[in-house]
Amino acid sequence: MKNKFYITTAIDYVNGAPHVGHAYEKILADVLARWNRLNNVDTFFLTGTDENAQKNAQAAKEAGIKTEEFVKKNSAVFEKLCNLLNLTNDDFIKTTEKRHVKVAQSIFQTIFDKGEIYKKSYSGLYCEGCEAFLAKRDLVDERCSEHNKEPKIIEEENYFFKLSKYEKQILKLVSSEDFIVPKGFRKEIVNRIKTDGLKDISVSRPGMDWGINTPIDDNHKIYVWIDALSNYISALDYPNGKKFNKYWPADIHVVGKGINWFHSVIWPAILMSAEIDLPKKILVHGYLTFNGQKISKSLGNAIDPITLIEKYGVDPFRYTLLKDIPFNQDGNFSENSLKERVNNELANDLGNLIGRVLTLCEKYFEGELKKQNDDELLDKLDLCKIEKYFSKYELHHALEEIWKFVREANKYVNDKEPWKNEKNRKEVLYNLLEALRVISILISPFMPGTSERINNQLGVGIGLIEDVKFGIHGDYNVKKEGVLFKKIE
Repeated sequence: MKNKFYITTAIDYVNGAPHVGHAYEKILADVLARWNRLNNVDTFFLTGTDENAQKNAQAAKEAGIKTEEFVKKNSAVFEKLCNLLNLTNDDFIKTTEKRHVKVAQSIFQTIFDKGEIYKKSYSGLYCEGCEAFLAKRDLVDERCSEHNKEPKIIEEENYFFKLSKYEKQILKLVSSEDFIVPKGFRKEIVNRIKTDGLKDISVSRPGMDWGINTPIDDNHKIYVWIDALSNYISALDYPNGKKFNKYWPADIHVVGKGINWFHSVIWPAILMSAEIDLPKKILVHGYLTFNGQKISKSLGNAIDPITLIEKYGVDPFRYTLLKDIPFNQDGNFSENSLKERVNNELANDLGNLIGRVLTLCEKYFEGELKKQNDDELLDKLDLCKIEKYFSKYELHHALEEIWKFVREANKYVNDKEPWKNEKNRKEVLYNLLEALRVISILISPFMPGTSERINNQLGVGIGLIEDVKFGIHGDYNVKKEGVLFKKIE
């Protein structure tokens, strides 16, 4: 069994409020982090914010406030979202922190000293949304395909990184079946390299009043990708920190498809140049859409996750996103779908099951049941299939498999009719309590708050995957505490 697991999300620009797409990525990473902890794996989960981006400075200017004040205020909103989402992140990195600045400058200096950063004049198409120079192939109708805006023509003298030097190594890396998941996003990267090759990239911008100075020229700020991407190791106190020695290389970088190129190509090349071990996997998810259009701050169709959480609760929000959006493709978010899943799957299936079982336990046994040997219901659970889905990051399928067991437990109640059959009532209800305990363990990565509420009513502690078996708990002393999920009218 592996003894450590390091997972990250992309760090978010703070030029605007977080939207539901930001929430989805964080929840996805959190579920994988929690799953590894359930399997008793030492896990480190990182998220954070990119505060140095020029788009942040531009947004601050438009808002009429100082950039430092602007990013501090907006970064706090992203931290609030993390708390509301009930994330288990071990750190929240901000790229304005001294620990990060030091590492970003160190990496820049290392690559420069190696002779792989040089200065030249450059003219190109620059997208402020991407914070990147674009090629003609990146445009659709003369607009950035990501942000639907015309890029600006910029002429300036920048420092460039010799990305081209690493073309063969990067192509070999990204061609591996294990590095970029899923394969559709892997093929896109491979085909792009084979078609266009790798060109040297700008790693500085001159004349900017916000960001990290290059260690070799105070007139230049470190361009976003060396700066932002190095957060994955600055948070671990690179190069000699205990966390870096313990957790690096990262097991998974979770990113949206729009920044797959930067994480799968540019980041590994930077690490190769700096002679740092490479991350093991880039897990790429699709976009959330609304009415068929990508949800984005820049497109003006952002959906506020904080409002949804405050309205419906965090666990229904987490559940719906993960059930509706397969990680490997775009998925449409719908508030109506959230309502339907609350009413049908959460309130009817799970909530009703718990309410019926605990009510019967209190009615016939005052909540106290001695251990029984009946494990008939366990045969209805396919844990191997759930584990397989997790290994393939198909969390929507894992959830559906768990819900099959929830429905089987409901069927078991109906078939056994413990309110009628006194003879085997005790065995049936004990079996159902064990089923609830197992369900609580399995749903805990997805709906941790709900899992905790179930545990409290069952009078049990937090379980691990190794506890997904019947008959290990012993006696029960249960107490029903209200409705688990209220139906939405």
